[in-house]
Amino acid sequence: AALMQGAGDSPLATALSLAVPTPYQSLIEGAENTCPEVTPNLLAALLTQESGFNPHAKSAVGAQGIAQFMPSTWETHGIDGNGDGKRNVWDPRDAIPSSAKYLCTIAKDVKDVPGNKQSNMLAAYNAGSGAVRKYGGVPPYKETQNYVRSITSLANQPSGGKTATTHQAAGAISAAKGMIGTPYSWGGGNPSGPSTGICCSPNGRSGASIRGFDCSGLTLYAYAKAGITLPRTAAAQYAASEPVKPGKVKPGDLVFYGKSPTSIHHVGIYIGSGWMIDAPRPGTQVRYSPLDTMRDLFAVARPTAHTNKET
Repeated sequence: AALMQGAGDSPLATALSLAVPTPYQSLIEGAENTCPEVTPNLLAALLTQESGFNPHAKSAVGAQGIAQFMPSTWETHGIDGNGDGKRNVWDPRDAIPSSAKYLCTIAKDVKDVPGNKQSNMLAAYNAGSGAVRKYGGVPPYKETQNYVRSITSLANQPSGGKTATTHQAAGAISAAKGMIGTPYSWGGGNPSGPSTGICCSPNGRSGASIRGFDCSGLTLYAYAKAGITLPRTAAAQYAASEPVKPGKVKPGDLVFYGKSPTSIHHVGIYIGSGWMIDAPRPGTQVRYSPLDTMRDLFAVARPTAHTNKET
């Protein structure tokens, strides 16, 4: 992203979950009074995408803090949100209000550009107002298009239903951690653990001679150990889970990647602070990965608690 590192005309719902980290809840809710284009859910989705609510986050290109401001952008647009006489990018009391104000500033910059106002605002936040004006909307940059799609999807997630408990989520994370270093195997993994896979991946890689996990095999195994039965594929696991709003994202939730519910191609287990455990692709191992390891984050969802009677 040129300005930030990460990732409507109709306002989003403004209700925020109490699961938003307590120190940040009032800061995010205050965004509702900044401008019409910035709602609390949108800002919460953006902070989830940028840092996973980690105030100490620092990207490889130098973006800083909970809102991942580049230093030059912070120098121009950072504000003293808590009134202590300092503008500190590492202090969420400054960075979160600054993020909301900066979003509103660029919303004004692109207000005359055709299309969805919130999408144009998010695109400008990621790629710059000039690019949005140049292309008459979200620019044809894959990173920016995925960034806008991911945040909008997160901000609009419905919630509800009987889902995995905190205890079950902790059990799934523990099981996944126990498999760190296990080889990736296309089609590998079952409720009992690693297994040999099948042929062949879209790139022609076979898992038939490798004992390990693919992405959904790992999540299936981890939740089986926690007493929840999941379907075998990532897309089917999404269908069997309840999407959660940005402020409700908790460790143990499943992180899905793709462009639509039917084209989901990857899944990992969220562990907090913008990280997950996943089995990435052939030639790798089960490992810790940042949520932005792939650009097409589609949704975060919580498995529904269908009890696995074998556990």
